Amino acid sequence: MRSTGNTLLRRWHGMLGLSRQSPPSWYRDRIREELRERRTAITPWQKLSETSDVFFSISRAQYDGFPVRKLPRFVASRHTLVYAYMLAKYTLRWKFYRLAAILCNTPHYNLVREVVNPNKDHKLDEVASRHQIDIAEFRCLGRQLRRVWPLLP
Repeated sequence: MRSTGNTLLRRWHGMLGLSRQSPPSWYRDRIREELRERRTAITPWQKLSETSDVFFSISRAQYDGFPVRKLPRFVASRHTLVYAYMLAKYTLRWKFYRLAAILCNTPHYNLVREVVNPNKDHKLDEVASRHQIDIAEFRCLGRQLRRVWPLLP
């Protein structure tokens, strides 16, 4: 399962096509931040969400060539839900931004590859700015899309 799982994760990260981050310490900092948030999670839902963020940060670092940590050894009874949640959460965010870019008539919408939480207006603004999309239009459209788009916390 481990090699099959790794192959699937590599393909998924390839589909997301997120930009490599610089400096390399960015990956270590993200993992530390996600681990802190995981420790402060209280409800089972929060713990699942934060655990998926930790797994995502570790797998992204590995995919981008900065293996700061290893993913925990896969145990179906403990990790199936985490991986399913992670794949759904980040894929939905990625598709959210892609659709928002299409609806804004962004000429190169296929270059919009983002997974930051779109529930925050300032994140919509940052994404619009990174991709030279009209910020006000993108924010307005993002707010409308959030009403109907299934996003996981």
